[in-house]
Amino acid sequence: MGMKRQDFYYELPEELIAQDPLVDRESSRLLVLDRESGVISHRVFREITEYLKAGDCLVINDTKVLPARLIGSREGTNGKIEILLLKRKENNIWETLVKPGKKARVGTKIVFGDGLLTGEVIDIVEEGNRLIQFTYEGIFEEILDQLGQMPLPPYITHQLEDQNRYQTVYAEHTGSAAAPTAGLHFTPELLEKIEDMGVNIAKVTLHVGLGTFRPVKVEEITDHHMHSEFYQIDEEAAAKINRAKECGKRVICVGTTSCRTVESAADESGKLRACSGWTEIFIYPGYRFKVLDCLITNFHLPESTLIMLVSALAGRETVLAAYEEAVREKYRFFSFGDAMLVM
Repeated sequence: MGMKRQDFYYELPEELIAQDPLVDRESSRLLVLDRESGVISHRVFREITEYLKAGDCLVINDTKVLPARLIGSREGTNGKIEILLLKRKENNIWETLVKPGKKARVGTKIVFGDGLLTGEVIDIVEEGNRLIQFTYEGIFEEILDQLGQMPLPPYITHQLEDQNRYQTVYAEHTGSAAAPTAGLHFTPELLEKIEDMGVNIAKVTLHVGLGTFRPVKVEEITDHHMHSEFYQIDEEAAAKINRAKECGKRVICVGTTSCRTVESAADESGKLRACSGWTEIFIYPGYRFKVLDCLITNFHLPESTLIMLVSALAGRETVLAAYEEAVREKYRFFSFGDAMLVM
């Protein structure tokens, strides 16, 4: 008996989709779900400290979002073209998503920011993505910081006042097309408080791809093909996580991305070593977690692979009941929304 996509559907009033980040990151709400009993508590995010213990290991994803949306115009015309950088190839070539695509034939030249950056379409690859070769003077990342915008998810229609609000305070390694949003609730002060309690913080990296928002379109969820994302775990993080497991302490992942990283990298016995690679891990009910004990996460889209992951941990019915409660209590949903702790 397979699982159907519709099994993960819930009703969400549109006004509960958070359009703007809160001024104070740690003052968002926190729904705490005890996955054994199904008991729900309503808290404020900064009170997460009450659920952490000395010796626990908090795993965070220190990826940094690339301001990957570029608006340019076709050389010699005023025709606006929007580009989304998806994947860096070699020699300043990027795989991109171009709108409108029909204006971006091979050979088309696109100018950004009065010529600070120019691109030429050199090939059309799968799904109509364009390979674009860029030319510029200086450092690509710095030019992007100047010209690029954050690739906010499609359900956020407001402009972002401050680009950094779509970055975690510990974002370090550039390469994501979307923020690991559970981490947006932490402030430097809160992290310091957590460390002072004797909680070890392990930093891993997973570069979140846009596939994160790709809806599950197939009826049987096991037919869904997961997108591939690059991850990296260094010696220090592996040691911290292994130590927590060996001492019978908990590994608490911040975000589905940190969860997928440690679960991809662990061997059968749940041990980690320093490694890097690409993962296509798809976690849905029936999955046995090898490393993770608790999860801090945001509220996810109906029928998404992310709500399936949370359901693998707490059980589908328990999760959907918690989501219904969150809707009743008017929690804020999705990327800029409130958080949930699954224990």
